[in-house]
Parts: sequence; C-alpha cells; structure tokens
Amino acid sequence: MSDPIVILTEEPLGADDRVNIERLVDGGDAPLVVLVPANTERHLLVDFLENLSMLDIAKAFRELTSHAPDPDTERAAAAETLTTSLGALAGVGGGVTGEVVGGGAVNGLVEKVKQLGAAQAVVITRPHAVADTFHTDWANKAQDRLGLPVLHLYAGSGFIGDS
Repeated sequence: MSDPIVILTEEPLGADDRVNIERLVDGGDAPLVVLVPANTERHLLVDFLENLSMLDIAKAFRELTSHAPDPDTERAAAAETLTTSLGALAGVGGGVTGEVVGGGAVNGLVEKVKQLGAAQAVVITRPHAVADTFHTDWANKAQDRLGLPVLHLYAGSGFIGDS
C-alpha cells in the first residue's frame, strides 16, 4: 500500500476536486485522509482586504461589523463539509477517511502528516488574494513546517496556488 495523502480543505470538495485528486493518486492505492478545520482562524484585517481586492465592498464592510462566529455552528459546518468531501472522494485511492480538526488548520495538517508518515500533503482552498500574494496561506505555512512540498489547489478548479 502506498503512503497516505493528507488533504486539508476549507471548502466542500466536489467533482472537479475529485478529478484533481484522482490525477494525483494516478490509479494508485494511496489512502486519503481529509481534514477540515473547525475554525478557519480568519483575521479581520486580512478578510477586509481580501473582500476589497475581490471588489466585494458590501461583504467587506458587513464582515467588519459582524460578531464572532459560534464555535458549535462552526464545528457543525465543518462536519458537513467533511461529509460532503468524503462523499466526493469515495472510491479514490486506497480508501478515504477524515476528521474535523481543532487547534488550527495548519497545526492539524502538520500533526496528521507526521503521525501517518505521509509523503504528500494537499491544501484545497478558495483563492485568498492577500494570503496567497504574501505567502502566508496554509500551504506555504505547512510547507515551511514540514519541509516537504505541499500542493495548493483552488477548490472547484484545476488551478494550482503558489506554494
């Protein structure tokens, strides 16, 4: 059996993501482990600039005035994202498992890669203009900590992030 591939995602995976992971596995039997963070650890200023860069001015100001999200609501949303993602990847590689991780997305990815001795890590996110530009995205942070290449894909597309 091949080394496991650990996948960290903030978005529910779909058909396009399945195609990308199938290409990565390339018919092999690598087990897939999907991680979904219970809290995406967003920063108010970064989110504000992100929304402005995408010309979503209304959302930028709406999020400035919003309250902190409820942890139970975030965990339920993460569980739903995990269920959808596991369904999308069913039958790929040597089986698919997953979990909702707390304590930070990158920490969860790094711990799971080390725990499993995985040779590959994949981060699937929507584009984040500010974090991607300044290399502070999850993939870059994980790569710095792991010392191995981390593939950064944009959810629902074949585009590769710059990590």
